[in-house]
Amino acid sequence: MAIRIFVTGGTFDKEYNEITGQLFFKETHLPEMITRSRVTPEVRVSTLMMIDSLDMTAGDRELIVDHCKATPEDKIIITHGTDTMSVTAAELAGRVPGKTIVLTGAMIPYKFG
Repeated sequence: MAIRIFVTGGTFDKEYNEITGQLFFKETHLPEMITRSRVTPEVRVSTLMMIDSLDMTAGDRELIVDHCKATPEDKIIITHGTDTMSVTAAELAGRVPGKTIVLTGAMIPYKFG
């Protein structure tokens, strides 16, 4: 069975503007990363949102829970900002039985410079 990856944003998917020094979102880098990593299992990527986790609301977290429940895959990876990852993990705890969910984030953007 495939692995489902839900993209939510965070530093993981930010890009760095060398002129302004600002970090911004453009699009997820997951397809490129998967190709470069030569991942062999089937991976299905869905972008739920592209936001900084400090801007994530209770409604955003509920959307993540709902998608985790609804997806047929039982192995799920969620890319997430590190600042509030534990809050989302607490929301997921015990609410999505029978599935393995891994939250992952980054301290440095994939596209830095």
